[in-house]
Amino acid sequence: MTKRMVIMLVAVAVVLGGIFGFQVFKGIMIKRFMSALSNPPQTVSTIKAAYSAWQPSIEAIGSLRAVNGADLSLEVSGVVDSISFNSGDDVEQGAVLLKLRSDDDVAKLASLQATAVLNKITYDRDQQQFKLEAVSQATIDADAANLKNANAQVAQQQAILDKKTLRAPFAGHLGIRAVDLGQYLAAGTVIVTLQALDPVFLDFFVPQQSMAQIRLGQTVTVKVDAFKDQSFTGEISAVNPKVDPSSRNVQIRATLKNTDHKLIPGMYATVDIATGAPQNYITVPQTAISYNPYGDTIYIVEHKGAGADGKPQLIARQSFVTTGPTRGDQVAVLKGVDNGDEVVSAGQLKLRNGSPILIDNSITPADSAAPNVPLDR
Repeated sequence: MTKRMVIMLVAVAVVLGGIFGFQVFKGIMIKRFMSALSNPPQTVSTIKAAYSAWQPSIEAIGSLRAVNGADLSLEVSGVVDSISFNSGDDVEQGAVLLKLRSDDDVAKLASLQATAVLNKITYDRDQQQFKLEAVSQATIDADAANLKNANAQVAQQQAILDKKTLRAPFAGHLGIRAVDLGQYLAAGTVIVTLQALDPVFLDFFVPQQSMAQIRLGQTVTVKVDAFKDQSFTGEISAVNPKVDPSSRNVQIRATLKNTDHKLIPGMYATVDIATGAPQNYITVPQTAISYNPYGDTIYIVEHKGAGADGKPQLIARQSFVTTGPTRGDQVAVLKGVDNGDEVVSAGQLKLRNGSPILIDNSITPADSAAPNVPLDR
């Protein structure tokens, strides 16, 4: 009986050991299988969130125009007799630029001037005769009227003659000549453009809610895509006293010095108006923010110790953030990120809260406060 009992116990132990061993083996295999189903680490780029000096400002796009600018033409028609300028000349106010053929007008003016001289002689002689009571008052009145009429005709003919001479209405820089000698010009034909280039105006619009931050004499910084590495400064010289009812924007005019004539009327430019003292904001690249209807989020890198291979384990923790103003490639984060946090700047579209990550910063998104890009991008 004892031998049978021992054999039975051994058999039961073997069976139970087999069952227990199978369960342990099954658990290990299930764990391996589930581990194989977990998300593999995702490769992302990261950047340190840090405080940065931030100058509050208003940005706008404007158009340059000359303080004085005009396309010059004549009121009368005629044939070009002489041209007294070259394309691109700088001219003074009143300088003669062009004359039309005017021989017949000059001759007619001389005839009218001779008539006026004769009427003056007649009037003076009759004045002497009137003192001797040799002529009547009616004769004196007629002579005075004839003299005034003759002088008026001379002035009229002189005005017609002057209209055939083109003079610079103000000092400035001439453009490209559009007419030639001997060419017949109809009245109003553009001959050349004249632009006063120093200073120049910059007209732009700002929203009506920004009016409290705008004042006369305020400094503006201007950039144009023709000179990407250069900034121009000026000051606000006028504010339109009316809001555009269609856009609710207000027109602003700034005046800029332009001694080197780099700024040309018709150029468009970006305007930056400083509106207060600099502030410190935590900034991150705009690519780090995921904008969603339920809230803006960001992924923060967390260290979870060493893994089985001895390497540090990194996971991405999702955090809701409150964003502030933007500038260039950067956005200010008002809440949700602390100074020094390592945040995911690229690759977050494939992440979810708690996803394992690998960091590769060989290629990172742009993070410039003032990126150098063309204005017509």
